[in-house]
Amino acid sequence: MRLLIVEDEIHLAEALTQILKKHNYSVDTVHDGQSGLDNALSGIYDLLLLDIMLPEIDGITLLKTIRSKGIATPVILLTAKGEISDKITGLDHGADDYVAKPFSTEELLARIRAALRRKGEVVAEDTLKFGDIELNTGTLKLTCSGKELKLILKESELLELLMSRKQAVISKEQIIEKLWGFDSEVEHNNVEVYISFLRKKLTFLQSSVRITTIRGVGYVLEASS
Repeated sequence: MRLLIVEDEIHLAEALTQILKKHNYSVDTVHDGQSGLDNALSGIYDLLLLDIMLPEIDGITLLKTIRSKGIATPVILLTAKGEISDKITGLDHGADDYVAKPFSTEELLARIRAALRRKGEVVAEDTLKFGDIELNTGTLKLTCSGKELKLILKESELLELLMSRKQAVISKEQIIEKLWGFDSEVEHNNVEVYISFLRKKLTFLQSSVRITTIRGVGYVLEASS
């Protein structure tokens, strides 16, 4: 899962980044509304953590803009404002949840999981299923018919992306944007390497799931009946 933090309090943003990375989320962080809008419009994020009081563009304006552009990414508002009217304003303009500062790490993580479940990508807590395989994105463990092995983080993120697309073809460019960010200098051969790693691990588990290459287009996850 790739998350975007839009927070102008530098120390808080850095602390949130470390906490989320520790829980195996990929995280990008920006500190003003304009940068947040530019990043959010890329459509590569699974969830946004968005402060309301931001320089350049405030959080509510940012939220209204991405919703008007058809970006349905879940948004959790982070703000020092705790008045009911502020919560209503945020929710009415398309926020999925609202957490007032200060908040506990456990509460924020629970709200993130809940928002992602509502998005329909998480089956049970941190578990995704496809065919005969099951991926726990929290522990990075991949299981199949009682056999289990642990993936490295990028392998888990790549497999998670393929599983969540529900047999839709995804291009190398989309994979790079999602896993490394839209301004990354990662090249196509990096994707090919991780695809190769995953194929070997699926073979080791004797899974019926396979990663098929659609020449000139990208990759798709398929499961034999």
